[in-house]
Amino acid sequence: MASRATRLFITPTRFTSARKSRVIFRRGKSTSALPKPATSPWPPARAGFLAIAIGGAGFAAGITYNKSSGQDINYSRASKFPAPNYGSVKDMQAVRVKKTLENLFAKSGQAIKEIRSVLGDESLSTDDEDLKLHGYSEWSPSNIDTLPIAVVYPKSTEEVSRIMKTCHKWKVPIIGYSGGSSLEGNYSAPHGGFSVDFMHMDKIVEFHEEDLDIVVQPSCGWVDLNTKIADRGLFFPVDPSPSAKFGGMVGTNCSGTNAVRYGTMKDWVLNMTVVLADGTIIKTRNRPRKSAAGYNLNGIFVGSEGTLGLITEITLKLAVIPKEFSVASATFPTIRDAANTASAVVRAGVPVAALEFLDEVQMGVLNRGEYTAPIVFEEKPTLFFKFSGTKASVADNIKEVEAISKSHHGAAFRFARDNKEQDLLWSARKQALWSLLASRPEGTELWTTDVAVPYSKLATMIETSTKGLKDLGLFSSIVGHLGDGNFHEAIMYHKTDPVESAAVEKHVKTMITRALEMDGTSTGEHSIGFFKKHELLQEVGPEIVAVMKSIKQALDPYWLLNPGKIFDTPS
Repeated sequence: MASRATRLFITPTRFTSARKSRVIFRRGKSTSALPKPATSPWPPARAGFLAIAIGGAGFAAGITYNKSSGQDINYSRASKFPAPNYGSVKDMQAVRVKKTLENLFAKSGQAIKEIRSVLGDESLSTDDEDLKLHGYSEWSPSNIDTLPIAVVYPKSTEEVSRIMKTCHKWKVPIIGYSGGSSLEGNYSAPHGGFSVDFMHMDKIVEFHEEDLDIVVQPSCGWVDLNTKIADRGLFFPVDPSPSAKFGGMVGTNCSGTNAVRYGTMKDWVLNMTVVLADGTIIKTRNRPRKSAAGYNLNGIFVGSEGTLGLITEITLKLAVIPKEFSVASATFPTIRDAANTASAVVRAGVPVAALEFLDEVQMGVLNRGEYTAPIVFEEKPTLFFKFSGTKASVADNIKEVEAISKSHHGAAFRFARDNKEQDLLWSARKQALWSLLASRPEGTELWTTDVAVPYSKLATMIETSTKGLKDLGLFSSIVGHLGDGNFHEAIMYHKTDPVESAAVEKHVKTMITRALEMDGTSTGEHSIGFFKKHELLQEVGPEIVAVMKSIKQALDPYWLLNPGKIFDTPS
């Protein structure tokens, strides 16, 4: 019987959650059901330690930093932070035997025994298939040999707190898991530990329609949310992979095709309920659209990849669905022409809703897989445009963008004729990753990565990356959100071939270094995860990484939360 991970790969176009949720609509004032912690989340000792830790980051000032990727840097900075002392395998797990013999021969480890006694046997799994699903990804370049020791399934914030207290007691690492669609090894388990799967926490908790905001749990998906609130004339505009859930979306500060118009995840979070490493429950702020009260804790937890706390509720801003939409595509003779068109549209100030790019290779994959049938595309570099607003504004924007496109050798626009064709045409971009996965020859894996650069560098960056891919000689493609300078590479390779794997890794690292030399970033939306830790250091320097580690040390002194992501654990 195929594992769940395999089954998800077999039907990539239907890669959506089967988990159902019930919407609770409430008008007017809402009250939180969360109990207040018995003690202050910031006792004097912890507050003092935070001040000392962040102040201590100043020791790094004056260190000479060379952006050369080949520089040997003491990454772990072990002299500053003590090495974490994780619980032993005996503390973490039961003896690994077949399930039918477990009760006879296996003795539960301390942490597993304690969680089962509090939350029930059904709340925790040590099944091999479950462990693989929560530690291995079909589309990540950062798969490693180790897997979680167990998977825990909480049903509430309070249960997450109990899990965290137990793990804190026994020094067991904790990795959050919601949609499992992240691309940089974000939920891999280099130190074993527990994967905390939020599959039961997938509800809409409160809907404040008049305030244009909504409270959701971490395994609620953005596609499901938009389906449920569409009849209210509202939507959530950040649109990453259709399988993404809000927990991971917040953790990676993701974006999507709408980012050029609506921004990224950080722009849409009003507050969060977070469980800290020791089980303390905090709420980052209240619900108003603006607040100048104290530190911006939202900014600390959004994009932290589960390394500072587990997010159990998120209050999100909503947007009003525009009255009019139009979708169009245009082909170009070269990638440079397409990239220059995108930059020119942004520079002209045209408020496009989305501006996406697919290269000729990706267009061919879509045609061969019939993902947009009966639509068949020319297999050339292609831009996809989405326009929204009033009927008059959409017409004006189309006219202006079409003129810019033609001035850069673009072909005539191909417009969707109705709503159904709009969805079909736009699905060409949304199906890019899944179509590549489905066309993958047996025995190969897909390495996906992203960078972002300033608009003026975009055409050169993509052209140079395309040449590097051709020199690599492997099947690969480029897609991107050119409206905000972000693009992705996808490369098929044989991971078991050390020469081929090394060549792909060298190409990716060269691409990232080139982006940094152009004053860009090592990741526009995928986040750092397990693979890009050195590239983060290369990008921001040791002083900034030291500050990040100081915050980590203050909130998670045992380094239990998603260890090995963003930066290495102290050695």
